Amino acid sequence: MKKLTPFFISALLLFGAAACQNPAKTSADAPNDTNKPVSQTEAPSVQATEAAKEDAQSETRRRQLNEDIRAREQRNNVTGGDTDRAVGDLKSQVRSKLEANIPNGNLAVEATENGTVTVTGTVTNEAQLAKIEPLSKEIKGVTKVENKATVVKK
Repeated sequence: MKKLTPFFISALLLFGAAACQNPAKTSADAPNDTNKPVSQTEAPSVQATEAAKEDAQSETRRRQLNEDIRAREQRNNVTGGDTDRAVGDLKSQVRSKLEANIPNGNLAVEATENGTVTVTGTVTNEAQLAKIEPLSKEIKGVTKVENKATVVKK
């Protein structure tokens, strides 16, 4: 036993030293000059940006967001179905609901303690603008919706 203890300790130290050879990058490694333009090799390609946008607006993503909202509601119902929600929860749930059901929208959501939700930003047509209030009110705890979004043709 006396011979095994130093062996295990040295193996552990050796393993730890090997794991630390390539440390993760931190913000200390970031460049200090924020005014320097991003080079073409560092900028994301237009195709990658479009692919990410399509993925965020895909039917699968919409279903995931709606399932997330449903799971939150179920958890809330387990605790008594409270309509008094934290401001952050209201904001997050309304934003998810709008993101899932209004493609190509660029919306921001703010909420207050009394359940009032303010939606700002842009949508691409009048039908999407009309959806904002009913979709927001589907979230338990939302008492009033102030729709300050505008229509911008793309």
